[in-house]
Amino acid sequence: WFILQYMSGFGNEHVSEDPRCPGALPEGQNNPQVCPYGLYAEQLSGSAFTCPRPTNKRSWLYRILPSVCHKPFKPLEKGHLTHNWDEVEPDPNQLRWKPFEIPKASQNKLDFVSGLHTLCGAGDPRGRNGIAVHIFICNTSMLNRCLYNSDGDFLIVPQQGKLLITTEFGKMLVEPNEICVIQQGMHFSVEVFGETRGYILEVYGAHFELPDLGPIGANGLANPRDFLVPVAWYEDRQVPGGYTVISKYQGKLFAAQQDFSPFNVVAWHGNYTPYKYHLEKFMVINSVAFDHADPSIFTVLTAKSTRPGVALADFVIFPPRWGVANNTFRPPYYHRNCMSEFMGLIKGHYEAKEEGFQPGGASLHSMMTPHGPDADCFEKASKAKLEPERVAEGTMAFMFESSLSMAVTKWGLQTSNRLDKNYYKCWEPLKSHFNPKCK
Repeated sequence: WFILQYMSGFGNEHVSEDPRCPGALPEGQNNPQVCPYGLYAEQLSGSAFTCPRPTNKRSWLYRILPSVCHKPFKPLEKGHLTHNWDEVEPDPNQLRWKPFEIPKASQNKLDFVSGLHTLCGAGDPRGRNGIAVHIFICNTSMLNRCLYNSDGDFLIVPQQGKLLITTEFGKMLVEPNEICVIQQGMHFSVEVFGETRGYILEVYGAHFELPDLGPIGANGLANPRDFLVPVAWYEDRQVPGGYTVISKYQGKLFAAQQDFSPFNVVAWHGNYTPYKYHLEKFMVINSVAFDHADPSIFTVLTAKSTRPGVALADFVIFPPRWGVANNTFRPPYYHRNCMSEFMGLIKGHYEAKEEGFQPGGASLHSMMTPHGPDADCFEKASKAKLEPERVAEGTMAFMFESSLSMAVTKWGLQTSNRLDKNYYKCWEPLKSHFNPKCK
């Protein structure tokens, strides 16, 4: 009977109840002595109780059984998931990875959890300050098991294959060129439809929010109304063989057994929810005279640090747009940065490196490591006739940018066997054009 439906708005106070149980939401209070339909009230808090209203996040869930009804947690093999940033020596080089390989289900069955591979990161979930970048590669759906992240928020970027994500708040279908955010503590399970791959930005200690627009004004970039939140959906399902609830806690995985589905929330209300967003909805701002505006104009979501104006992590995209700047070298300029820049490609060809940077692959330009367009791109753009042109048509590249200095894991540098050892060669053909006699 279920048809995927959503409510719109970023950070809104939403109310939702499964239409099979009208009136499931208590009227006028959160925690009545007896809830409608004999449900249990349970609050999920995403912020301290005492946070100011603009940052206070919580939702009330009305469920068939509370989530406390499980057996004790026991350690679970975590595979290539880690927050140990000292596995290998630091590497300041420009790094690029070929597309990460997805094994055939007949060779190695991987669901979303067993297919998590940590590529790089910094900080510590125990200290509530840090980030991690994970690659997920999977070929089978999660069956009678779900995950919740005690450490932070997951921003999930599917690159190949769609994800049908069941959460305590309802269901979301997330396809390539869409993103979703599953916030700290929310139970979810992922169904896939074949070989599936994507990227995850995890943040500890902050939630994602829309960036301030400043002089841009009231409208532009990612508009709040384009964010979608699932509607309530429940299953009253017994699982005598055992339902596994997995907790990602302090960088490790733990599993607890229970005999019912955790997706038993009949109604909920609040402003702490999972949500999704289609990247084609992004309203691009760009230079229409000369030079570049900073790439911060492409920020979709930001997780702020404690320092004003400095992000713990930004999620930035480079969507199709018009390039019209006069007397300007239009591709990205050569750059050294006090931020760490991790890039991925969902589809198409990235303008500054059309050959080696492939969908499903990645690159990392670490703090103060120089980077910029390859030699071929530089020569073409320096001689190009400057006319209005479509940039990045059919393409979607993105960046996870952080003020933290990220370390790369052993899996990223060695075990994955996807590191492109020839990346540095794309700049070797750059030659001097200097002529002191010719201005």
